[in-house]
Amino acid sequence: MEQRQLGSSGFSVSALGLGCMGMSAFYGETDEQESRATIRRAIELGITFLDTAEIYGPHTNEELVGRAVAGRREQVTIATKFGVHPRIDGSPENVRRSVEGSLGRLGTDYIDLYYQHRIDPNVPIEETVGALAELVSQGKVRYIGLSEAAPATIRAAHAVHPLAAVQSEYSLWTRDLEEDVIPTLRELGIGLVAYSPLGRGFLSGRFRAPDDLDADDWRRTQPRFTRENAERNLALVGTVEELAAEEGVTPAQLALAWVLAQGDDVVPIPGTKRRTYLEENAQAVKVQPSEEDLARLAELPDAVGARYDSQGMARVHV
Repeated sequence: MEQRQLGSSGFSVSALGLGCMGMSAFYGETDEQESRATIRRAIELGITFLDTAEIYGPHTNEELVGRAVAGRREQVTIATKFGVHPRIDGSPENVRRSVEGSLGRLGTDYIDLYYQHRIDPNVPIEETVGALAELVSQGKVRYIGLSEAAPATIRAAHAVHPLAAVQSEYSLWTRDLEEDVIPTLRELGIGLVAYSPLGRGFLSGRFRAPDDLDADDWRRTQPRFTRENAERNLALVGTVEELAAEEGVTPAQLALAWVLAQGDDVVPIPGTKRRTYLEENAQAVKVQPSEEDLARLAELPDAVGARYDSQGMARVHV
């Protein structure tokens, strides 16, 4: 698997990562045995950049990742996140408390990349990053990052301690980062880790309506997945399916190839809890969309509906 460097930090990770969230939370039925097998298969395929967070479960996803990589720790790069459980809290005290919990659940004595999951508007970012910098100096964390941060926050944080990466949603149907966040990251030499690069699975074409999701799947509650909006968003998926068929690849592979083509400093972390989809996604690194296809994909309309409900949207781009 190709390696990519996150910005100018010197931190290299596999070009494709694995989002582990759905193995434990939010996306309906889970199967730990299959999830652990999926993580181990990812390592075999060279997908060694694993993404989790304390809120996933909560806690159970970090524990699952820890069990899956036991005896393989040196083969993987682990990213995890803190700061939204049980509430948004960016205080230095919570930074220190949270890292100890994550280290224990992951069964490791260091975290490769530690993100603030959501920005706490009540705590100056300089204080939060100052505490993260202490963890780096103590060897508990190798690199630090932010998730869903606005340019001004990114600049203020980076001035205290270099950020290796910012994690944000980025895909063919979520491109607002291109306006101000991505230019800021490239100016400062910070990498972009793109979560939900398949539009929470919608761009894969595997489901067409809310009824195709498990009854307890969190996506059913989100604006883009309501019946009316999902029907309208199928037009976007139809174009991806058409181009993928012309290229002889799956829609998911083409959607991931598009994200990979946006720059060598961009690393998508598609989530899956099954080996079948993992192996399909892994082939995306071999897909080379033509300039014509990239241009056609760039002309896709915006998705209909916000990517989170109103409460969730208030917590992004902060």
